[in-house]
Amino acid sequence: MTEKMHRIADDMVVGIGYTLHLDDGELVDASTDSEPLQYLHGYGEIIPGLEKALHGLGVGDKKEVAIEAEDAYGEYDEEAFQLVPLDVFPEDLELEEGMELHMRDSETGQVLQAFVAEIQDEAVLLDLNHPLAGEKLFFNVEVVSVRPATGEELDHGHAHDGGNHHH
Repeated sequence: MTEKMHRIADDMVVGIGYTLHLDDGELVDASTDSEPLQYLHGYGEIIPGLEKALHGLGVGDKKEVAIEAEDAYGEYDEEAFQLVPLDVFPEDLELEEGMELHMRDSETGQVLQAFVAEIQDEAVLLDLNHPLAGEKLFFNVEVVSVRPATGEELDHGHAHDGGNHHH
């Protein structure tokens, strides 16, 4: 009984093992052997440059991918700063420069990641850029699984990964 080799294409759920380095060789992220990253291909769940590079690969394929900032987390935006009055923060929160905060956008309800750029007397300057904005990324990827998505996964537009939701 030979199983037809699935290739990575839209509507496939793909499992990859990967390491992610920056230009200077710094390791930023890696999957663990026991837990590959699973995503639904063609739905923008992973950065566009990586999705494009993986298209058409099969299980066991390995690839090194260099992705420019614009196909990864976008260019660094000098405008993406927000001055927030100190009194919106909980009093027991000890703010430090460089610390990561999660802010809920009152209009969209979306949770934004922000970093404390500067603490002033009355306000805090937040940097809303993604920490990897403006960075060229280097992925080493190995494809560990490819399967057609279930109807439910297609309805939801993302892979269902054994109940662990990474959102």
